[in-house]
Amino acid sequence: MALLEKIKSPGFWTNVLKIALPFFIFVTLISLFMSSWREIFDGDFDKVNVMNFSEGKWQRFWGIKIIISFGYAMYVTLKKTK
Repeated sequence: MALLEKIKSPGFWTNVLKIALPFFIFVTLISLFMSSWREIFDGDFDKVNVMNFSEGKWQRFWGIKIIISFGYAMYVTLKKTK
């Protein structure tokens, strides 16, 4: 099946979302724990905010995760769609 035919199939985008959302949550949690482990467990969420989200950092933080999650979901769904 060609790429465009796979994308036009009825359940393709549903399957992409089924993969992308859990992967997005997983990647986000891992990223936050890796960059702010100590601050999260100390309850210092102001410092977590400053390190990851303030001054426009949120755009890069969320943007990278959305692109990675969507790309991974598209890849997996395209490989599994027959």
